[in-house]
Amino acid sequence: MFDLSRRRFVVSAAAAGAAFGLDGRMEFLPSAMAQAARDTGLNSRNLQFYKFKVGDIEVTQIYDGEIVRPHDPNFVRNASIEERQKALAAGGLITDGVPTGFTVTTMKIGDKRVMFDAGNGAAGLPSSGRLNENMKAAGFEPKDITHVVVTHCHPDHIFGLMDKDNAPLFGHAEIVMPAAEYNFWTDESKTSALPAGVQGLAKRVQATLGKWSNVRRVEPDTEVIPGVRSVSSFGHTPGHTSFHVNSGSAQFMVLADVTNVKELFLRNPGWHVVFDMDPNVAEASRRRMFDRVVADNIPVAGYHYGMPGCGTVGKDGAGYTFTPMA
Repeated sequence: MFDLSRRRFVVSAAAAGAAFGLDGRMEFLPSAMAQAARDTGLNSRNLQFYKFKVGDIEVTQIYDGEIVRPHDPNFVRNASIEERQKALAAGGLITDGVPTGFTVTTMKIGDKRVMFDAGNGAAGLPSSGRLNENMKAAGFEPKDITHVVVTHCHPDHIFGLMDKDNAPLFGHAEIVMPAAEYNFWTDESKTSALPAGVQGLAKRVQATLGKWSNVRRVEPDTEVIPGVRSVSSFGHTPGHTSFHVNSGSAQFMVLADVTNVKELFLRNPGWHVVFDMDPNVAEASRRRMFDRVVADNIPVAGYHYGMPGCGTVGKDGAGYTFTPMA
């Protein structure tokens, strides 16, 4: 059973608000111009998009921008700021904050154009939301998206689905969503137990996804679109879901937030980020998913991996390594 007691969930109401991007102090680096002013290490090539193939499927990763989170003792529950800075430095990132990128993965599957999550949007994190302009640079537009596959309901993944007044921006597309995630966030009897800092998010989900008619709920281990199968990776949220893609013998895994910043949590899978609603379940999912992609040699995409946010995972002692695509 997923434990959602106030004692277990995040750290406090204030920390929860900051964790979900609904409150708190952050430095925002929204574009390649900001990158040129300060290279955080996440997108040194200033990529707006990155294309590759999985069998016959054309994959395009779109950069939605990045932020730098000020160091907070609560950001990782069981690692000090000094330990985090060492891990960031080892990964080639800045160390005076935690750079966090947002990379949306899209796929052209036959006559369908599928997008996994929808970025921050104009109503989300200030000065982010570069998805639409970078999508156009990649050669297609939001109106071309036929399916939006939601991995979970954190703001940086769903606020791009709606404008600031909650009107749908992808009303023409089918929104595919894990049933466990939908059922949690749209159930007021469950979300009423969340800290005050997260109540706004829950109410926004209920006012939008909870009422839209173009939402299709899917169960774990289900082919949600031809060639795309849901894989439960619960813990980060009650219904957090990854997606396994195959085309012929080629495979790919959209991990979403199985980890946050890879330089911290891929190398140290036992570290517990404040965003994980059940850190122990999240860690178990993380290890299981990484062991699977290593054993089966499946390339992956991580939502917070920078650009390119795709590559291969390897095992290295108690942790894992990541090799980005060239």
